[in-house]
Amino acid sequence: MIGLAPKPSRRPKEPRLWTYDELCKRLPESNQPMELWNGELIMFPSPDFDHQRSLLKIYRELDDWVENHDLGVVLAAPFDMVLAPRQVTQPDVLFVAKANEHLIKKVLRGPADLVIEVISPGSHNRDRIRKRDLYEQHGIQEYWILDSEAGTVEAFFLTNGQYKLVGRWRTGETARSKLLKGFAVEVDKILPRL
Repeated sequence: MIGLAPKPSRRPKEPRLWTYDELCKRLPESNQPMELWNGELIMFPSPDFDHQRSLLKIYRELDDWVENHDLGVVLAAPFDMVLAPRQVTQPDVLFVAKANEHLIKKVLRGPADLVIEVISPGSHNRDRIRKRDLYEQHGIQEYWILDSEAGTVEAFFLTNGQYKLVGRWRTGETARSKLLKGFAVEVDKILPRL
């Protein structure tokens, strides 16, 4: 029996690592959800109906409140928040205080003061662990997670460089910001009814 020579093994192709500025030069502007994680371009499917409804409802509540109190700017995805040359996210909703508005160019070049993520199917790990850690490292003062599957709104506040849970609210309760004193929203208004 004649032995067969083993096939040469192929190495898996390494992903192309980008900086944000390289990406902007090579790709056209897009509404496709995408982020840079350590230089790797990650693209996501468009959010589902429940996600978009929750995003728009919390955006309206926060934007109206911030505008009425003349505190800064509220933006919604897709909008790039460039935390480092190879680290860019598109938070669902973000607030930039007046004192930090100078960070807004065509994109946000630095951390927002408050970020809100709406969990989608398949984004639990990314929103609850990876983004939470990233936002904590970059000094985002307050981080909210809206989870329609769990029926909760959670808020974390940066204390001594670490996020501490401010509160976890459910249907029939009112979520409150620690950063934006006086901002409160009923969970029923922003999460889909199950």
